[in-house]
Amino acid sequence: MIKRVFRRICVFSGSRDGYNPAYLQAAHDLGATLATQNVELVYGGGSMGLMGAIADSTLSYGGRAIGVLPEFLATEKLAHKGLNKVFVTQDMHTRKAKMAELSDAFIAMPGGLGTFEELFEMVTWAQLGVHAKPIGLLNTNRFYEPLLNLIEHAIQAGFIHETHRQLMIADQDPSGLIEQLQKQPELDLPKITDLDQT
Repeated sequence: MIKRVFRRICVFSGSRDGYNPAYLQAAHDLGATLATQNVELVYGGGSMGLMGAIADSTLSYGGRAIGVLPEFLATEKLAHKGLNKVFVTQDMHTRKAKMAELSDAFIAMPGGLGTFEELFEMVTWAQLGVHAKPIGLLNTNRFYEPLLNLIEHAIQAGFIHETHRQLMIADQDPSGLIEQLQKQPELDLPKITDLDQT
């Protein structure tokens, strides 16, 4: 089995800490894992919540962190000031495109609506064949179990092709998740135009 080599991983995460301390610990652990594996962090460029925590952790362990944020969020209060590189984009759409361009894989940590939106855009692009980069869910405290159940429900209801459940890999352990993403083979998914709609 050929393992993928990741130069950079894009992490989507919340701008809040969440109520359970496990979420903040997961951000610290994932940042440390990226740094010790010499994988650069690409993320939303913020200083608050899990976003700030993963950047701080990556940097404190000697890793590199790259922020990508739109002009209206590139403020003194919100933007992280210690990053190795920052890209400021015109809007949210170009932000996501830039993050995808820079990264070899994607990980969604626990987060809110923005995290979900970023995750689903990358999953949709993979479904449509726009990219073939692996996508992981850091399933801290089983945060993503309801989402995985919803996707399974949509498969059973005929709205998602069953092969597309392979588009996301979930694991509670940061290093275990990255290892699974490295081992994920190129998925031979049907083209969306070829799928049986019956």
